[in-house]
Amino acid sequence: MTGTGCARAAGFHGIRTGAERRPAATGTQHRSRRPRAIRPRAIRPRAIRPRAARLHAVRPHDDRGSSILEFAGFLPVLLLVGLAAIQLGLVGFAANQAGTGARAGARVASQAEGGDGVAAARAAMTDGLDATVTPGGGGDTTTYTVAVHVPTLLPFVGNGWTVTRSATMPNDDTGEVALP
Repeated sequence: MTGTGCARAAGFHGIRTGAERRPAATGTQHRSRRPRAIRPRAIRPRAIRPRAARLHAVRPHDDRGSSILEFAGFLPVLLLVGLAAIQLGLVGFAANQAGTGARAGARVASQAEGGDGVAAARAAMTDGLDATVTPGGGGDTTTYTVAVHVPTLLPFVGNGWTVTRSATMPNDDTGEVALP
């Protein structure tokens, strides 16, 4: 018994070999257990049935696969909300492009050199947009109005959406510039 006495005193029992085989110091004895007789499933009493069989007996309807059906029912609503959000973004994009085109056209047309405001308005917008540029104004101001047809993503929302923005700029003086 070399060096094992301290470990046993601390409660470590470890593997015993040879003459050291004896019951543990805690007083627990190893009892041999007889195997229980297994009854056929049909005649087992309810209290002895396995846990899975008891749960199945309490819940006769199987609800496996119900979550996929719930998801399949919710998926069209989820897609519709996502597409509506994208459509709202397209409306905002069209409004932004119409405002940019109107400002660019009015700025170029109001300068003393006199440029092509319609070409400047179309150049300021993204290619591929269906836009109508209308010059206007008179006197000391130049007004440009741009109407952009909103591209639709959803077929049932209609295709008649148009966003209109206008910008007014003061005309440059054609006289001599006074230096301070």
